[in-house]
Amino acid sequence: MDTQVGTQVSATGRRAVRRWAIRAVGIAAVTTVCLGVAPGVASATPVNPSDAQLNAAQQAQQNAAAQVGQVTAALARAQSAAADASAAANIALQDYEEKQAAYDEARATADAAAAASAKADADLQGGRDQVAAFARDSYMQGSTSAGALALMTSGGPAELLERAALLDAVGEHRVDVVAQLTVLEQQATVAEQAAQQAVGQADSLKAEAAVLLASAQQQEVASRGAAAALAQQQDQVQAQLQQAQSALSGLQGQRSAAETYAAQQAAAAYAAQQAAAAAAAQRPATTSTTRPSTSSGGSSSGGSSSGGPTALPAPVQTTTAGAPSGSAVQTAIAAARTQLGLPYSWGGGGSNGPSYGISPDTSVWGFDCSGLTQYAYAQAGIQIGGTSRDQWYRFRGQTVGRDDLQAGDLVFWASGSSYSSIYHVALYLGGGKVIQAPQSGDVVKISGMWFGGDYFGAVRPTS
Repeated sequence: MDTQVGTQVSATGRRAVRRWAIRAVGIAAVTTVCLGVAPGVASATPVNPSDAQLNAAQQAQQNAAAQVGQVTAALARAQSAAADASAAANIALQDYEEKQAAYDEARATADAAAAASAKADADLQGGRDQVAAFARDSYMQGSTSAGALALMTSGGPAELLERAALLDAVGEHRVDVVAQLTVLEQQATVAEQAAQQAVGQADSLKAEAAVLLASAQQQEVASRGAAAALAQQQDQVQAQLQQAQSALSGLQGQRSAAETYAAQQAAAAYAAQQAAAAAAAQRPATTSTTRPSTSSGGSSSGGSSSGGPTALPAPVQTTTAGAPSGSAVQTAIAAARTQLGLPYSWGGGGSNGPSYGISPDTSVWGFDCSGLTQYAYAQAGIQIGGTSRDQWYRFRGQTVGRDDLQAGDLVFWASGSSYSSIYHVALYLGGGKVIQAPQSGDVVKISGMWFGGDYFGAVRPTS
């Protein structure tokens, strides 16, 4: 998802206009040369168009130029909308991934709470079993003291004292069992409440994640649909543009031929006047003669500045990062290069390498932009986070200015001024090059570094 698309197509449209304009000038030049070579050949002499014909030709030229402007503007708007949709989809995807991570953590907490609750229930059941056994023995012996019978059957005073001491210890144990049973009941209740609360929180996070994922998928599908429609529209517009420019070139050629012919006629008339004046000068002057006055007609030509619209300045980012770690940078870049040619997969890839993405890329094995950079630095032992904005935020205190970029720096693009609007990240290679997973339908590749109104800044990861 990438705002390069709008810029590239707009540039394509401007190049096409200039290309056809140059072609038209070339036709006019050829016509002029041909007329100049053989001015006296009747078949090569164009009919001088009337004022009405020239006006009609001028109007046709203006209409063609207007048509070119309209289709170019429409194409630029469509591309901008597709780029915005793709950026929004990537931001929504990051929202989902963060919420999913929170859900996973809550689910682990819920599982631990459930295990604690199960253990408390088991301990409680054990305590209840002991109390039940005590009650059963008391009932069968006809006494609340399970050792009464032991005292009555003792063989003598010494044995009686020994058994009494043992029974005192047993009685205290039974008291402890009853007290422990009360504690276990309380622990089981608390554990059950904690488990239910954790499960409820996890379910809530899961529901929120599902909503975010559905929104992200909807936006991604919409952006891809817009891109596909744009590709078809681009073919149609290019055909219309060629037709319009062809007609424009023909009109320009006709006008050039007519103007050239008129200029040749004026030059011939002027030459005849000069010749007549020279002949008159050779004769004896009997009366004063007046040299015919001459006037020159200037031709006008329209032109326009070749400069395109000035891009909005990128946010100023000063360099606060220290020198990069050479070995880590080399490892990260080498790891990223091993993935060249792998398909772009929306939501795919991470520290462990490529993976299947999220719908509509569940069948595409590869990386998205942040998955690639996360994998690259993970091979160097540096955890940078799983989303592009997380990667910026983790190293927000280690920014790098545009003029200070070095190999290994992470460069970011956003749809707004907040880091939460970051939607794309690439790994700077040095020499004005980056390695990136650009967008749907593309592959991991090396591209030229670009700046523009959506360039957000750069950071330098360190361990």
